[in-house]
Amino acid sequence: MKKILFAASECVPFVKTGGLADVVGSLPQAFDKSEYDIRVIIPNYHAIKPEYREKMECIYYFQMDNRIYVGVHRLEMNGITYYFIDNEQYFSGVVPYYDLYQDLERFAYFSKAVLSALPLIGFRPDIIHCHDWQTSLIPVYLNTVFQGDPFFRGIRTVFTIHNIRFKGEWDVGHIRWVSALPDEVFEPGLLVSPYQDRSIPKPDWNCTMMRGGLVYSDYITTVSNSYAGEIQTPEFGEGLQDILKWRQERLWGIINGIDYNIWNPQTDKNIEAGYTVRTRKSGRKKNKIALQKELGMKENPDVLTLAVVSRLTDQKGLDIIDRCMDRLCGMNINLIVLGTGDPYYENMFRYYQGKYPDKVKAIIAYSDPLAHKIYAGADAILVPSAFEPCGLTQLIALRYGMIPIVHEIGGLKDTVKPFNEYEDKGTGFTFHDYSGDALLDRINHAYWVYNERKDLWDHMQKRGMEEDWSWKKSAEIYKDLYSRM
Repeated sequence: MKKILFAASECVPFVKTGGLADVVGSLPQAFDKSEYDIRVIIPNYHAIKPEYREKMECIYYFQMDNRIYVGVHRLEMNGITYYFIDNEQYFSGVVPYYDLYQDLERFAYFSKAVLSALPLIGFRPDIIHCHDWQTSLIPVYLNTVFQGDPFFRGIRTVFTIHNIRFKGEWDVGHIRWVSALPDEVFEPGLLVSPYQDRSIPKPDWNCTMMRGGLVYSDYITTVSNSYAGEIQTPEFGEGLQDILKWRQERLWGIINGIDYNIWNPQTDKNIEAGYTVRTRKSGRKKNKIALQKELGMKENPDVLTLAVVSRLTDQKGLDIIDRCMDRLCGMNINLIVLGTGDPYYENMFRYYQGKYPDKVKAIIAYSDPLAHKIYAGADAILVPSAFEPCGLTQLIALRYGMIPIVHEIGGLKDTVKPFNEYEDKGTGFTFHDYSGDALLDRINHAYWVYNERKDLWDHMQKRGMEEDWSWKKSAEIYKDLYSRM
């Protein structure tokens, strides 16, 4: 039996701020439990709901480096064993992340605590699968500080980049202090760029935790094939393109999936009426009317209803939505926005709701039940991201018969097939140039098809719903990767 440990900063259903939690929570469930013993380890945040915290069992506690407390709690659920690293100094807050300066220390502690706990809890993984910068020091510690212990020899590591923009970057002085790693790892080409200006004092050199994961891991993965290529370029590599280009033969792009038990329009308890591919017309019509009614909008099943379900940040292409909003609202459409984020974009959508109260509805909040209702009731989803490693929004939309309108970038390019009206092919509308005009052009095309060619729109819906974006295919690729290791 292959033994795999997933190490991450978040995991559903315990704590979630983004798609990372969905991956860490869902991917282990896709493996055959008779062949794979996959366990998950995350921090024991105070923010984890009491319903889970009350079921945890404290299985061990000790002093790391003879001075820092580490507690290990365990919870078994749905056939998966979850471990939680407990330390009130670092994880007692009401949110999982603070400012980067503090988070660097917290996750350096977490990375070292994960390895320190393994000999004590009776689980020696063949592979540790590390997710994003918060766990990027695990491969560094494993190949340096812990190599003197025979227990750790032969443990392999995979490091997955979910979003390279967040990379755990500060100066050498601070990261050396919080990590207590040996001086050798802070040389140019390791945790420091090989192009570092050496005239600057070494403590002030720019240091990146994620670089450690990229250098010291046996394999690197990221969440789509296109993104794997993009991050090897200066435009998207965030200063790490040199190491990614160098290690490209060990870099795999594996598309994310979604949990088809949670995202299932036939059994979804959050929506007005369940439906299948065969009953999508009547089912989606009922859900559209119910959604309009709940949001206080005019009940009209025939109006093209667009939606944005997203974190409201500059990554998500909201600036180009802004550039075409007035022209967009001149059309016979509705726009529903659900999300929170940058106050600038929150206020932007509040402004347009005030300016076009009959067309725009802005719900500046996080609401999972309402998100389900939007996927089941709105006609098309806007995902014009400036960059998008994978994206789950468009996958959920396809599952529910919603038509994606997306920028051809990263995972969006890999998952949404461009509509071709002459051959009646494709699952959504895509645009290449990152501009408000390009986005509006695709919305205009969608508007025409929706109103003038219902047959083509219906065929597109059917093709999208029949695609399989569950974790099944992705898990097979991960199995291949693990076997190679």
